[in-house]
Amino acid sequence: MVKPRVIIADTDINYIIPLQLKFAKDFFDSVDLEIITDRDYFEELFSKPQKAEILIVSDELYDSTLQKHNISNIFLMMEEYEEGGTEELNICKLFKYTSIKEIFSTIIGKSASHLNIEGNSKEETQIIVVTSANGGAGKTTIAMGISACLTKNYKRVLYINAGRLQSFQYMLENTTPISSPDVYAKLSNPGENVYSDIRHIIRKEIFCYIPAFKAALMSVGLEYSIYAKLALGAKKSSEYDFVVIDAESTFDGEKTMLFDIADKVIIVTEQSISAVNATNALISNINGTNSDKYVFVCNKFEKENYNALIAPDVAIKFNVSEYIDKFIINGKVTCEELSQNEGIKKISFLTI
Repeated sequence: MVKPRVIIADTDINYIIPLQLKFAKDFFDSVDLEIITDRDYFEELFSKPQKAEILIVSDELYDSTLQKHNISNIFLMMEEYEEGGTEELNICKLFKYTSIKEIFSTIIGKSASHLNIEGNSKEETQIIVVTSANGGAGKTTIAMGISACLTKNYKRVLYINAGRLQSFQYMLENTTPISSPDVYAKLSNPGENVYSDIRHIIRKEIFCYIPAFKAALMSVGLEYSIYAKLALGAKKSSEYDFVVIDAESTFDGEKTMLFDIADKVIIVTEQSISAVNATNALISNINGTNSDKYVFVCNKFEKENYNALIAPDVAIKFNVSEYIDKFIINGKVTCEELSQNEGIKKISFLTI
């Protein structure tokens, strides 16, 4: 079987090496990878008809005549970020100085069929828990935004809102709660296959999600542990790349169970002294927060306001990986809008 041909062309050897290593690591000998750093050689090569599945080329080397070749996917690496404008046919423009992980994810997602990815061994479903130490930090906004971003990057995502009293549905098109008595009966007495038993009620808008319950857990006779059981069932099914659990701020044994089953825990905080102190208190009760499993995010950031996260008189027990600027919400914010937020995009790529 002929291997897909991948060409990476850039005169900057220091930039090209990380992308080369990423292809080598993820595809090893399943693609024919060509690296070109010499302009003269590049021009000579493309003076003759070429066939390739992927061409990744810097804007310095790019010429519109490249589209005349038999190339399935052309990725143009831009030195300066461009928004809007007229796009050339069959060209995907990428900002060159985005993270390699983000660039690679986009390239692979758009080229999956040409790289025979479907034939590669499938990676195990990852469980992501999004939580906070204080209410109002915006964890649901972050969790749903991450779910939307991952889906936009060709990942299959199931969102589970793990709240004792749920209020996430207002951000969705279909706000109707689960009404079937049979579903509640199966959830209240969950067997080993509880996910399969209620799978038929899962909805999809941008991403898949379990609809809201008609009342608080206590009122419908459900235990909080049902969320972990549903997440593990979804993982076992292999129907998703990611299961995103939106966990409430309360800290107890049920919450630690979610941490235990998670592959990644995203803890959302704010820049206020109260939020920082609450996050410090949460960390004091969790083991292993210095590992890659835990990611800390500051939401609703306002540069001009006091920031306890960097104040010299405040002891911090964690390091923030990303700041998300506060954005004004007039009325209902949609998951589509969240998926376009640059800060949320960056967080989602930290999980891939």
